[in-house]
Amino acid sequence: MTLTSSLRRQARATAASVCTLAAVFAAALTVATPALAQQTGPDPTSTSLNATAGPFAVSTATVVAPVGFGGGTIYYPTTAGQYGVVAMSPGFTATQSSIAWLGRRLATHGFVVVTINTLTTLDQPASRATQLMAALNHVINSASSTVRSRVDPNRRAVAGHSMGGGGALIAAENNPSLKASLPLTPWNLTTNFSDVRVPTLIVGADGDTVAPAAVHARPFYASLSSSVSKAYAELNFATHFTPNTTNTPIGRYGVTWMKRFVDGDTRYSTFLCGAEHDAYNSALVFERYSQNCPY
Repeated sequence: MTLTSSLRRQARATAASVCTLAAVFAAALTVATPALAQQTGPDPTSTSLNATAGPFAVSTATVVAPVGFGGGTIYYPTTAGQYGVVAMSPGFTATQSSIAWLGRRLATHGFVVVTINTLTTLDQPASRATQLMAALNHVINSASSTVRSRVDPNRRAVAGHSMGGGGALIAAENNPSLKASLPLTPWNLTTNFSDVRVPTLIVGADGDTVAPAAVHARPFYASLSSSVSKAYAELNFATHFTPNTTNTPIGRYGVTWMKRFVDGDTRYSTFLCGAEHDAYNSALVFERYSQNCPY
C-alpha cells in the first residue's frame, strides 16, 4: 500500500467517525432538550392564587354545533399571545354551567379554556374522555381565528368533575401527549390508572357520598405510577359537589397545577410542595395531601 492511499483511508475513517459522533450528539440534543417553559404573567403569590381572578382580562366565545361534543363556552385572554388550552367536562346530569367558575378562573391566569356540554347529560366517563379530546381539537382547529391565534396546540390539558373527572383520567391514559390532567371528585368504575403518563392532580372530598374518596379518588391516585408527577388533595369539610361552586383551594391548586405542567413554569412548584404549600395547609385545608415532589 502506498503512503498516499494509506493517508486517504485514514482521512475517510476520520471523516466517518466525525459524522457518526455528530449524529449521536444531535440525537442526544433532540431527546434531552426540554420544551421551553412559558412564564406567562407576574410572579405568583399566595394572595394572587387565592383571588377569584388572575391578571388577565378574558373574553368568551360560544361553541355552537361542534363535532364530537355538545357545545360549550371558550374563555380566552384578551391579550394577544399563545396560551395552553384546557378542556373541562361537567359531571353526570350536569352542564357546563357547573364548572364555568373554574374555566373562567383558569383563563384569567393565562389559558384558553373550553367548558363543554356533553352529548347527553348521562354520558359515561369513557365518552366524556373522547369528548374532551374533541373539544381540544375544536379549539385548536375550528374556533374563530381570534381564539385560534391564542392557542399553543402543543400545550393541551384536560379537567373534569365527577364522571367528567373520570373522563379526564381516561383521556390522560389514552393521550400521553397531554401536559396535565385535573380530575375533581372523580367517579369511575375502573380504579387502575397505572398507564397514565400525564402529570395528574386528583382532588377528593372528605364528605363525598356520591364518589367516596376511599373508593374512587384515593385508589385512582394510588394506582398512578411513581414515575409520573402526581398529587392528591382531599378537601376538609367538602362534598362531591364542592367543585360546582367557587372554591379557593380548588382554584388555587388547579391554577398552580396547570401553570406548573402545561406552562412548565417552576415558579409555581413551591405552591404545590414547598414553603408556600406548607404555609397554606397549616390551617388544615386538606384532610390528606400527597405528592411525589420534587417537580
